[in-house]
Amino acid sequence: MSSNTNSDILIAGAVAAFTVDLLVYPLDTLKTRFQSPDYARLYTHAATQKPNPALFRGLYQGVGSVIIATLPSSGAFFTTYERTKSLFLRLNPSTASHPNGLIPTPILHAGASSIAELVSCAILTPAEVIKQNAQMVPSTSSSTNATLQTLAKFRSNPLALWRGYTALAGRNLPFTALQFPMFERAKEVIRGWRERRGKRTGTLWESGWITAVSAGSAGAVSAVVTTPIDVVKTRIMLAAGDGDAGAPSQSQNVKAGKAGASEGLVDALGKKVEASKTVVKTLKGNSKAKKSAWGIGKDVLRESGVKGLWRGGALRAVWTFVGSGLYLGVYESGRIYLAKRRGEQVDEDDLL
Repeated sequence: MSSNTNSDILIAGAVAAFTVDLLVYPLDTLKTRFQSPDYARLYTHAATQKPNPALFRGLYQGVGSVIIATLPSSGAFFTTYERTKSLFLRLNPSTASHPNGLIPTPILHAGASSIAELVSCAILTPAEVIKQNAQMVPSTSSSTNATLQTLAKFRSNPLALWRGYTALAGRNLPFTALQFPMFERAKEVIRGWRERRGKRTGTLWESGWITAVSAGSAGAVSAVVTTPIDVVKTRIMLAAGDGDAGAPSQSQNVKAGKAGASEGLVDALGKKVEASKTVVKTLKGNSKAKKSAWGIGKDVLRESGVKGLWRGGALRAVWTFVGSGLYLGVYESGRIYLAKRRGEQVDEDDLL
């Protein structure tokens, strides 16, 4: 049985999250900018359509909010995952023909990780919204911190910070449901291969690199598969801070347009003039409607075709390979280290 306490799991998860945030955050910023609807306008040269220097400025903008939020969210994820997985394994009935249980272990891992992800996303969503909007703030636009500029957008409507929870969970649930079964299986294969060749050492270093390679490979595959969902999620979260948080809604703008048409506009001398249909149409067109994820996906297809839904996929795969490898590698190594400090052991079967 595992000798890890809840404190071990929380500390190991927090250290893993902090390490990954600092090392791979610039890649995440680049991915957000690639997927933004304003990518061509803000980060490419108009004549050549090649990236301009602005794309690589301020790559750590918004990192503070993520570090603050990922510490509790990662702890909540791993605590929920470990306890839920243990519960599922205990409740899984075994038979003579199915000694490991009637329900396949990968399904139990996927279910446990999905429940843990729902808990984690509830904590992480506001930070994710702040982070992605801060990543898009021009680095030379103001002396004010990008995170503070972003927070100012939500001052009148802080609940908008949770806009995107469904999109974040919608991306992370299939991601973790794919990643964790592949991760668990990859670890078994690598350990078995080393066992057969007589190379098993049982050291902390061995456990760490096996976990890192397994997690990174599984994460990269899962990242590529879920890239279209990530593109939609990015757009929803950027829209949350792009006028929706504090600006008038579409219905308010339309009402204003109709009021202008019925009550009349005034010219420079204060005389009422008739509002044309063009004015009302412009007001309607400039208002920002809150579109569904499906509607945003169709917009991306219309703008950039199928290729647009996979924008940033390669970068996300690299970022996830490095990030997942470090994240779970540091986490698992941390659990073993903390248990050994107390003179106890962690069974391999009880690890992730």
